[in-house]
Amino acid sequence: MALRIRLSRGGAKKRPFYRIVVAEGTSPRDGRFIEKLGTYNPMLPKDHADRLVINAERIKHWVSVGATPTDRVHKMLAAIELMDKFEYRDQPKKSAPGRKRQEREEEEAAKAAEAAEAAAAEEAAAAEAAAAEAEAPAEEAPAEEAAAEAPAEEEKSEG
Repeated sequence: MALRIRLSRGGAKKRPFYRIVVAEGTSPRDGRFIEKLGTYNPMLPKDHADRLVINAERIKHWVSVGATPTDRVHKMLAAIELMDKFEYRDQPKKSAPGRKRQEREEEEAAKAAEAAEAAAAEEAAAAEAAAAEAEAPAEEAPAEEAAAEAPAEEEKSEG
């Protein structure tokens, strides 16, 4: 049996009022509970004394026997320093506004840099090939001329 310290809603339409209760995890939100530990009235100003009324001794007892507070109740108890600092447990952290756009721009910049490097490498390879071609015909030209001149001389000697 998993025990939860959670809020149970009461009050009228658009006038919420909550009881802080210990209940089984499977019981309905506004259904059966084991013990009422306090109240929370969000309609009152934040500095009002009756906004959050709790029985700290009973909350400590229920936490010691294994009851776990919901995220909202944990946050309230952390605000009055009954529990350690609140951090969301099950939800992924939301990124800062514009973070996705910034990540996309960084990825595009990285792709552009890779493309520039690839283009530079291709240009260097093309320059090497052009240099090699420029040198190769210069060396082959005398041999080609000699081969071209040799058949012409043979034709003259025959005729």
